[in-house]
Amino acid sequence: MSVSDRTPVIIGVGEASERIDAPDYAALSPADLAARAAATALADAGADGLAAHIDVVAAIPQFEVSGPRVVAPFGASNNFPRSLARRVGADPVRAIWEAVGGQGPQHLVNELAHAIAAGEAEMALIAGSEAISTVRHLQAKGETRDWAEIADGAVEDRRFDAQGMLTAELVQHGARTPISVYAMFENARRAREGKDRAAYALEMGRLFAPFTQVAAGNPHAMSREVYSPEALATVTERNRLTSDPFPRRMVARDQANQGAAVLLTSVGKARALGVPQDRWIYLWGGADVKERTPVERADLSRGPASVAAAKRALEAAGVDLSDIGVIDLYSCFPIAVFNICDGLGLAPDDPRGLTVTGGLPFFGGAGNNYSMHAIAEMVRRLRARPGAVGFLGANGGFLSKYSVGIYSSAERAFQPFDSKPLQAEVDAWTAPALDQGFEGEAAVETYTIDYAQASPRGVVVARSPARARVVAMTDDPAVAREMIETDPLGRRVTIAAGDQGLRRVQGFSG
Repeated sequence: MSVSDRTPVIIGVGEASERIDAPDYAALSPADLAARAAATALADAGADGLAAHIDVVAAIPQFEVSGPRVVAPFGASNNFPRSLARRVGADPVRAIWEAVGGQGPQHLVNELAHAIAAGEAEMALIAGSEAISTVRHLQAKGETRDWAEIADGAVEDRRFDAQGMLTAELVQHGARTPISVYAMFENARRAREGKDRAAYALEMGRLFAPFTQVAAGNPHAMSREVYSPEALATVTERNRLTSDPFPRRMVARDQANQGAAVLLTSVGKARALGVPQDRWIYLWGGADVKERTPVERADLSRGPASVAAAKRALEAAGVDLSDIGVIDLYSCFPIAVFNICDGLGLAPDDPRGLTVTGGLPFFGGAGNNYSMHAIAEMVRRLRARPGAVGFLGANGGFLSKYSVGIYSSAERAFQPFDSKPLQAEVDAWTAPALDQGFEGEAAVETYTIDYAQASPRGVVVARSPARARVVAMTDDPAVAREMIETDPLGRRVTIAAGDQGLRRVQGFSG
């Protein structure tokens, strides 16, 4: 062996899923789904008795426990990592409940790989799950379950470390959900591309149509239907508009019952426990970064921090994009994929493909845990292609947090990577001025129309004559109708003061 015994390797991966229309549907709780995936990961490593060697268990939070005031409809564990450990027969020294966000699985792999390399951990189990589809299914039938449980033991609870992802300007004006904020990023990119609504809808459809083909062959995918670009782009009763420009099929599918798990250890430990070497996958490089809030970003059509993390991870691994054979880009919305493609010069129709699972709108948006599934499938593909290198990008928040992993079955000494210098660069970027006291005429930078309301509501981000950014809204049916019928991009908007400090859209010109 040419690498240190402390070199971290992934030795096992597992997934679990169930569909409410399947004959064996059991309405599993999130803890049971995660435990089923974890048991599969332990078996996948190809050696006996591994659970007794796990000294770290880290868990991804479900959506229903991702906010301090959120109430789980059927109750939940007070200590999910230790509930999971108990189910698989582990008694870890350390338990981690990871921060909210889709970056979590890859961030934990990066973090715990360093811990293993430093001798601070011997074997780590990372797992997560969602049972959103089951919860909604049972509630619709008027049924309930008792999923509450108490698990004793210390836990590092990071879940609510989500400050700074959104500020009051967007929230107060109606852009408070991922779908509405990402819609504004998407429309900003459409403005940069100079495309009308129909042309851009088809561009999004062309991006995601190949994802549906991958999902169709994935046994854990929540949707197996293959769609053409036109079918994805065309608004119909079943493919309704959610927030302009997103039809329903263009957004992450939260109707999912899915769990996934990853098992890491060191080369020395794997060898001592008899884990076959053909199970080992090496982490060649990675990066983790946090972006500033949306209103503080210079260009709402781009997420440069995510791109910088991708470049830094490739650099840490000593490879470039042409060396990558397997790719998975986080795909909650098209803009999350376009952003990395634009920044790296990666064609949206790259023949290598941009997803290994089928993507969040089709495979399933398993809450904060999607990328655990992508890591699991990445590992399987790399085992089947000895020497190939994989790139995995995991996104959280509102293009707010990004974690990258570069993987291969090829033996490589672990080189620790430090994202602190990158984070310092991002933190030092100049932010545009914000003028929430502005009244008058401004240039539209981006917008969205939220169709989830009883009547459509518009949100606009504009630039004042002094180039200060201002956020405004309208729930006036006439103004909203004008936004629907006449594209706001490239126009000027009149903004006036409203009640409770809000900025109100009065109309458009130009």
